Amino acid sequence: MKEYCIALDIGTSGLRCQVLDKETGKTLATSITQRHPIPGMNVIDHVNFAIQSGEDVANGLMIGAINQLFSSLDVDLSLVKTVAVCGNPFQLSLFQNIEIRDLAYAGKNMLKELGVVSPPRDGDIINASDIGLKGLALGAKVIIPPAVTHEIGADAIAMLMITDVLTVKEPCIVVDYGTNAEMALIVNGKIYTGSAAAGPALEGQEIERGMLAAPGAIADVNITEKGWACSVLDRSMVDCDGDVVDPATGNTVVEGYMHKKAIGITGTGVVAALYCGMKQGDIDPPLIKFPDSKVHLQDGINISSDDVDEAGKAIGALRAGFLTLLNEAGLWTGDVKLAYMSGASGLYVDAIKALSIGMVVPGAERIIQFGNTSIELARRIAMGQVDLIGLRDFAMKLRATHCMFATSEVFKNIYSIEYSLWCTHMPMSEYNNMLELYNLPYLSKPNDNVTVKRLARTDLPDTENTKVKILEDSGTVLVGEIEGCIHCECCVNACPEQAISIGQVGDRTFGYVKSDRCAGTACRRCEAACNEQVLHITPFRVQ
Repeated sequence: MKEYCIALDIGTSGLRCQVLDKETGKTLATSITQRHPIPGMNVIDHVNFAIQSGEDVANGLMIGAINQLFSSLDVDLSLVKTVAVCGNPFQLSLFQNIEIRDLAYAGKNMLKELGVVSPPRDGDIINASDIGLKGLALGAKVIIPPAVTHEIGADAIAMLMITDVLTVKEPCIVVDYGTNAEMALIVNGKIYTGSAAAGPALEGQEIERGMLAAPGAIADVNITEKGWACSVLDRSMVDCDGDVVDPATGNTVVEGYMHKKAIGITGTGVVAALYCGMKQGDIDPPLIKFPDSKVHLQDGINISSDDVDEAGKAIGALRAGFLTLLNEAGLWTGDVKLAYMSGASGLYVDAIKALSIGMVVPGAERIIQFGNTSIELARRIAMGQVDLIGLRDFAMKLRATHCMFATSEVFKNIYSIEYSLWCTHMPMSEYNNMLELYNLPYLSKPNDNVTVKRLARTDLPDTENTKVKILEDSGTVLVGEIEGCIHCECCVNACPEQAISIGQVGDRTFGYVKSDRCAGTACRRCEAACNEQVLHITPFRVQ
C-alpha cells in the first residue's frame, strides 16, 4: 500500500510543505502560504502576540493554517504516516504549544521570578492527532528535530548540516537569508552564531508591491543598453525573461520573449533594483532621483523611497551581524573569503549584487548559494534518511558561541552606522570614519573578482514537474466582541493590510481579523484609529 510523508518548514514569513512518496522519494505536491498565520512581520511580533493573547491562541492559528495547507496539497492525506517539521526554536515551540517565555526574556532573574522552566528541546516524536493535525493516517507521527541550545534551533542545524560548512578547513560564514537571518561563522572548528532580525523586506514583505517568491514575481533586474531587464518567476519558480523597461517611466522598451506578466516583486528583485539604481546613481539611499521618486519596473510594479528604506534597514542588520561575529572571533573584513547563502532570498538573489550592497560578508571571494536548507532537512527526516538519534548526536557535537545581537554593544554601534547610511542619507564615505569612532577597523571594499556557485535551481526542491500551490488565504481568523462600537469603520480604513472587518450579530458587534494579514503588535493602527477607544485585539480568539 502507498505511504506518503510530509516535509514542513515553519518559517517566520510563511509556511512551506511538500508531500513525498515514501517509496520513490518523488515530490507529489508542494504548497506554501503567502504569510505567517500569527499576526506580525517578524519573530518578535509572533512572540509578543503569543505572550499577550495566549500561547493557545497562537498555536491554534498555526495548526489551523497547517491543516489548510495540507488540504490544499490535493493528495490522499490518509496515506500520510509521517510529518517532519523544521524551524527556529520560537516557531517549533509555538507549533508544539510549549513554553516560549524562556526564549523571549534574556534575564535569568526575570525567568526565575516568573517561575519559567525551560522545556527540553532535544527533539520529539508525537502523535499528529494530539496536536490537532487532521486527515492524516491513523497513528501518523510528527518528528520534531532538536535544538543545540534554546537560541540555536533546528533551522541552524539544517543550515550547518545541509551546507557541509563544518568540513571546510578555512574560515567561512553561512547565512540563512530570511526575516530572522541566522548566521554562523566557522573558524578552526569553532562556531560563532547570531541571529539578525532583518525583518521581512528581503522576502518581499513590507514592500509596497512586494510578495514572497511565487509565480509572477519579479525576482531580478539587470541593466542593459536599452533599459532595465526584468526577470519573472514561472510556475516552476524558475526566472524567465520579462520586459526591458525605462526605470524612470516604466515604459516597455522590449517585450520579453513569451512575456510573463508580473504581479509583484520579491525581496531579491528589490535588491536587484536597488543595486541597479545605486550603480547608475539614480538611487542615493533612501532617495530616488527619478521625477516621481519611484523606480518603475514592468507591469506597473514600482519601488518607492519607503521600500528603499525598508530594504536598507534589513541589509544594514545583516552587515552589522557579519561584522559583530567577525569582531567576536578576532577577525575582520578580508579574513573570510568563503560565504554560503541559503534560504529563498539567499538562493534567488544575484550574489554579486548582494555583495556589492552589503548583504554578503565584505571580503568574500567565493560564494556558494543553496536552496531552503530547512525544508531539505525536513525532507530527509520524513524519508528516514536522518533519524532523531543522529540529529541529537549532531547537535551535541556543535559547540557554538552564541552572540546575542540584541544585547551586543558592537552590534548596536554598527547598526547605528548602517541606519544612518540607509535611512538618513549619510554618505558611504563617512562609514569608516564612524567605525573609527567606535574603535573598529575600516570596512574593506567588495572584491572585484568573485566566483559564484549555485547548487540549486529553485528554493523548493523537486518542483520542476509539479505545480507550486500558493495558499493566498490561510483561513485563520481572530474574532472578538466590541462593546461600544459605533460602526464608523475608522479601524477598517486605517488598516494598511485590509485585515479587519466589522460585523453585526443580532444586537452585538464583532470584529474579525484575518490573522495572516495583520501586522500585529508593531502596528495596532486599527486600535489607534478607534474614536471610541473600544477596539482591543488582544482578547480576540480563533474563530
